[in-house]
Amino acid sequence: MSKWGNIFFREGEDFRAGAVFVVDKPLHWTSFDVVNKVRICLRKGYGKIKVGHAGTLDPLASGVVIVCVGKETKKIEEYMGQEKEYVAEITFGHTTPSYDLETSFDGEFSYEQVDRACLERAVQQFIGEIEQFPPSYSAVRVDGVRAYEMARRGDEVEMKSRKVMVREIEILKAEFPIVELRIVCSKGTYIRSLAHDLGKVCGSGSHLSALRRTRVGDFRVEDGFKMDEIIGVLQENL
Repeated sequence: MSKWGNIFFREGEDFRAGAVFVVDKPLHWTSFDVVNKVRICLRKGYGKIKVGHAGTLDPLASGVVIVCVGKETKKIEEYMGQEKEYVAEITFGHTTPSYDLETSFDGEFSYEQVDRACLERAVQQFIGEIEQFPPSYSAVRVDGVRAYEMARRGDEVEMKSRKVMVREIEILKAEFPIVELRIVCSKGTYIRSLAHDLGKVCGSGSHLSALRRTRVGDFRVEDGFKMDEIIGVLQENL
């Protein structure tokens, strides 16, 4: 293996000519935090250099963030458009305004009626091309303003539905009130919305309690760097 590990270069070992690799983003880091740390490490050998990521991952999620460097940043849109795979933990019994744990509970629901058979029937309704409303706590722009900015101010946010493709949902665990799903979907799919809507279909309420992105296109989390690993590789070899 190259001294650079799973860093794929466009020409030789020249970051400026273009390089791409996966970082397994830790919980509570933003995607920008990852990019900024890589950019700081690269300054030693390259000074000012373009670094970007191909698709934001929420701070409360972990997993695949594709990092593009140099001329490879021109391919960010291409990478963003590729199919995604997630492992999602969904907890029944409570809802939140953000559909995840960014905000506090705003509703309490019984879930005794939700069993494995009910869950299996429900997930079938979310496979294929579906209409989905993004969460009001999202980066979608409404009249030129980020929806989450309006939601955090307490403003009424009217979200428009969008079509997304969910190719596969596999039930990995069903130990109620917690279920774990593997979801393969298109760009633009909000797993938080799916978690929220699943609770409704099951006659209860639910929220996304944990999320891990395991794949984007052919980029898999098991082939990615932990943050300390990529920092070490760059510091040792530049």
